[in-house]
Amino acid sequence: MSIQGPKGTRDFYPEDMAFQQFIFDKWHKSCRLYGFEQYEGPMFEHLDLYTQKSGDEIEKQLYSFEDKGGRMIALRPELTPTLARMAAARGTNLKRPVRWYSICRLFRYERMQKGRLREFIQLNMDILGVEDVSADAELIAAAIDMMRAFGFDDTDFKARVSSRTLLEELFLLCGVERGSLKALYALLDKKGKLPGDDFSRELESIVSTGDTRAKINDLFNCKSLDEIEKFADSLGSPSTQIASLDQLKRLFGLIDSYGLKDYAVFDIGIVRGLAYYTGTVFELFDVRGSLRAIAGGGRYDNLVGLYGGPPTPAVGFAAGDVVLGELLKSKNLLPPPPPRSDVFLISLDPGAPIIQTGQQLRSAGISCEFPLKSGLNVGKQLKLADNAGAKYALFIGGNEGRNGQARLKNLSDGKEELVGTGNIVGVLREIV
Repeated sequence: MSIQGPKGTRDFYPEDMAFQQFIFDKWHKSCRLYGFEQYEGPMFEHLDLYTQKSGDEIEKQLYSFEDKGGRMIALRPELTPTLARMAAARGTNLKRPVRWYSICRLFRYERMQKGRLREFIQLNMDILGVEDVSADAELIAAAIDMMRAFGFDDTDFKARVSSRTLLEELFLLCGVERGSLKALYALLDKKGKLPGDDFSRELESIVSTGDTRAKINDLFNCKSLDEIEKFADSLGSPSTQIASLDQLKRLFGLIDSYGLKDYAVFDIGIVRGLAYYTGTVFELFDVRGSLRAIAGGGRYDNLVGLYGGPPTPAVGFAAGDVVLGELLKSKNLLPPPPPRSDVFLISLDPGAPIIQTGQQLRSAGISCEFPLKSGLNVGKQLKLADNAGAKYALFIGGNEGRNGQARLKNLSDGKEELVGTGNIVGVLREIV
């Protein structure tokens, strides 16, 4: 019987795990450079954690089930609600500002496409307890620097930045009813995925007034903050009275201070689909536009309070491994396969002390392996060393062994040297 893995999941063979570890190592290093601490939460949560903020319709996108105790449980589709729950549980005892990150496995029951699976891994970075836009700038800078750590530059990706607060203020000025804002955000979040006619029909079903729809279309033709200012002035509301516009200007000024001006652009079309965003929102996209967002996030000042905690300003972002992996492959930025062992021990005669030498090296923290099948000729043993990706081959036994020596060969350039058997650990510590 042949059984395949569930749709939307992946099998990670050793070469795949090496690639994943390469991504994780860069993520860990990027977070620690910015002074973030690692945390984690449970793989599954009570279903209410998600329906409380997003409504019962969110259940369609979740892997949810009733456990043996009759409780409704869901595999986590994102980590932000878990973070908010954990922060609420600590309340005022949680030292602020919080600078936390996590690398976690998540699950969503979604239609699969390039860059989107049903099981995936995300990096999450969040700052809690800072109301000022400086926290938003810090996280956008961290997201950009995370990408730069992989070898990408401003010709490869951009951070597209907007503000839900600004959108709300402008929509209301355009004549949109406040009760229609949620549906309008959801439509705008999928604007780039809908044919023009479909988008127009859905917009008409949300906003019935033609004049208001025309103003919304004019708004989305604005390509810069200067054009937004002119648009606001044309509606009869001086742009100087729109506080969120000043916040965005300050945010871009701070990004410039980080030396990352070329990476960040204003894009009024960035809204983010999740309902809990309250201010700045941003997404990282590849310049070619061939993939989904590499990363995305924003400010969610009300979520901790929603779960019973004290009022807590918060901002964060998440980056998925699937889209990032596709982009690394397309840019040929894959790392070379790591060696399985630093040293491969080759036996020159049946009495060679292979096991003893191997344990001596392992006790000294030097990774090594040797043939588990006896009687192999030197050529076959060297082939095993090559399969292991070993940096060095250490020949044990033979005439050299009887003279108290071992031959060490660099497998990358073929250079060899003799070392005393009592000095093997010292020599290898210097070079591996």
